[in-house]
Formats: sequence, structure tokens, C-alpha cells
Amino acid sequence: MKVSKIKEVKPVEITPTRKRRILHTDHLMMVAFDFADGPAANPDPPHSHPHEQVTYIAQGEVLFFIGEESARLVPGDMVAVPPDLPHRIQLLTPTARLIDTFTPIRQDFL
Repeated sequence: MKVSKIKEVKPVEITPTRKRRILHTDHLMMVAFDFADGPAANPDPPHSHPHEQVTYIAQGEVLFFIGEESARLVPGDMVAVPPDLPHRIQLLTPTARLIDTFTPIRQDFL
């Protein structure tokens, strides 16, 4: 059984204010992203990838942009991101935790 316990798994530091923890199978990946650099005056730069993505907002508030559309998301909200579509976020609160799922798994995160 694969288990990832928050108190036992050291997060990967993306930047000093952004960290991630990962759990995956052969075909599915879940990533917990912790942000501590908000609120932001502007959105992050857009990015895209060939993976399907679903994001759950666990903590904080964000503006989520997909292509030309945007939505204000709060804890409990979810959003689906199709493959290869540019997307980005803007933090509206000092901290946020987003839970992303990807298929196939993102080898670039391993």
C-alpha cells in the first residue's frame, strides 16, 4: 500500500515559498502544492502540459485562469484542465493549498 503522511514526507521545495508533495501509481499522480507567497498582485505566468489535470482547492482562495476564462475558487471548489491548454493561478490569500491530480503521471515532477 502506498501512503504519504504529511508529517513523514519531506516536501520538495520549488521556491522558498512554494512546496509540493507527491503520491502516484503507474498512471495517476496526486500533488499537494503549498503556497505561502500571496496575495499576489498578478497571476503566475501561464503554462501548459499534455496531462489531464483536476485541481481541488483545499485552503486559501485563488483566481484560476484557463485560456481566456477565469474563476475565483475557494476551499472545496474544483476545476478541470484539459491537456495542452494554458492555465495559471493568482493567489488571493497569504497561503493556499491546491491538490492536483494528473494523468498520465508527470515524469518531470519525479
